[in-house]
This record gives sequence, structure tokens and C-alpha cells, in this order.
Amino acid sequence: MSLTASAHSVPGTLRQEVLIDGRHRLVTDEPELVGGGGSAPAPHELFPAALAACVSTTLVMYARTKDWRLDGVEVDVNYDHRATPRRFEIDIRVTGDLSGPQLDMLEKVAAACPVRRGIESGIEFVERIELRSASLAHERGGAA
Repeated sequence: MSLTASAHSVPGTLRQEVLIDGRHRLVTDEPELVGGGGSAPAPHELFPAALAACVSTTLVMYARTKDWRLDGVEVDVNYDHRATPRRFEIDIRVTGDLSGPQLDMLEKVAAACPVRRGIESGIEFVERIELRSASLAHERGGAA
């Protein structure tokens, strides 16, 4: 399954309007310190957010398939984007009526969330750049 995200710059700002799979919209911005408006998360801040949401969702989905009593999941991800290699620290707290073996299994399931698997398996980038004339971009309603 392939997913598509398209970002369109908001002229005169560092804001980006992002469309995900043609269905979901979000906005990014940069902090004021680097010339943005600080009105939305910076793109690199979405990385740990995606991982936290993925771990939490994966745990809830797994517990549902097993009819386990998992009442709540909280996931904190601390992302050191300045370290080499990059470093994620993941803290997971669950509430519910769970046994030791169930908790051990949830730990394994958390480590298998799709975002984490994608990061660990490696990523290949294929990039292209195209120069469009400013008049064509304005006719289509896009940024130059």
C-alpha cells in the first residue's frame, strides 16, 4: 500500500499545508527563532509524534483482537534529532487488568509498530526536482 503526502508552501511564510492521501490536512510551521510563525509543529516534530501515535494505536488494536482489558495507553517519545545516530526514547504506560505475560507481549507488540519497523528497516529516497514557470504555477493556483 502506498501513501502520498503533498506539501504546498504558503507564500511569504514558512508554513506548509499538507494533504495526506487526498483526505487529511495538516499544517506545519517553523519556530519564530528561525523565521516561522510558530503556529504549528515543525516538520521534524511530526516524526516523534507519528511514532508515539503508532505505538499507542498498535497496542490498542492488538489488545482488542485478544479481548484484553486495556483501559488506557500513554506513550511519550523523546526524540534527539541532533544525535548521530538519531535517538528515540519511548516510555509507555498502560492501565487495565493485565497479567505479566500480557504486559510482556504488549512490549513486543509496541516494538513492532509500523512506523518503528519502517525506521529500523531503512528507507530509500528517490527525488526529482522540476522548475515550473511562475505564470504556470499561478494559473494552477500553486506556489511558484
